[in-house]
Amino acid sequence: MLPGLLVYFVFTFIPILETVRTSFYRWDGFSSQKFFIGLGNYARLITDNVFLSAFFHNLVFIIFYCIIPILIGLTLASLLGRGKLPGMNFFRTILFLPQVISMVVVGVIWRWIFNPTFGPLNLALNALGLQHLTRAWLGDFTLALPAVGSIAKWVEYGFCMILFLAGIQRIPEEYYEASSLDGASSFQQLIHITIPSLRSEIGVAMITTIVAALRVFDLVYVTTRGGPGNSTLVAGIVIYRAAFLQNQTGYAAAMATVLMLIILAISLIIGHFQSRNEELE
Repeated sequence: MLPGLLVYFVFTFIPILETVRTSFYRWDGFSSQKFFIGLGNYARLITDNVFLSAFFHNLVFIIFYCIIPILIGLTLASLLGRGKLPGMNFFRTILFLPQVISMVVVGVIWRWIFNPTFGPLNLALNALGLQHLTRAWLGDFTLALPAVGSIAKWVEYGFCMILFLAGIQRIPEEYYEASSLDGASSFQQLIHITIPSLRSEIGVAMITTIVAALRVFDLVYVTTRGGPGNSTLVAGIVIYRAAFLQNQTGYAAAMATVLMLIILAISLIIGHFQSRNEELE
């Protein structure tokens, strides 16, 4: 384990400590002069409406990154995990494909799909006689955030599906056979057998997808760059702007530190409840 630990220590742990240290200074990121201001950056953060609004958008993204993908993943896993449809491996591969594509590539593809002039989505709506539904999807102040969120949902459900498929493989088939003899429907089997047996996998999926929602940057940057206005602005974009465009490295470090602590707290809370459930079992 030592080589991996060494790499983690040099490229992850030390930069984290340096970020936390920098958050107590006012620094432009270039000059050799740093001014210690203590908790000044954090005090500023509390009243920064731009950052608070951006973080709220991250919380909204949890719906698209976590809740919806988990529901879709459970549904698909229950169908593909126990069904005997021909070409099952093909369907699994196709459904998982969005997860392995680079998020930058995903953003470029969906920016083309949502294009108001020549995008396939609006062209399809026009062909179906639904011209009144066409929109500048990524340029609409109301729909831009759900539009970007729908892209995240398309990416994340494949990860949840594969994770749940792996968990379903270890559920004894006798449970389903016995419930069928008692007259349980497929939906009842999903609620009372599949989901309780997948608590560990659901916990892993929740932690992974919530972290992805809170630290999202590349997808938003490629598709909208936080626009129109600030309607899709997320914390990662605000941190990027502060550090590299506004030369406020200390303040950016404070925002990054707060975001890291929130992610860590959520991960620990979910892990705690997951451990308690396993102990009760």
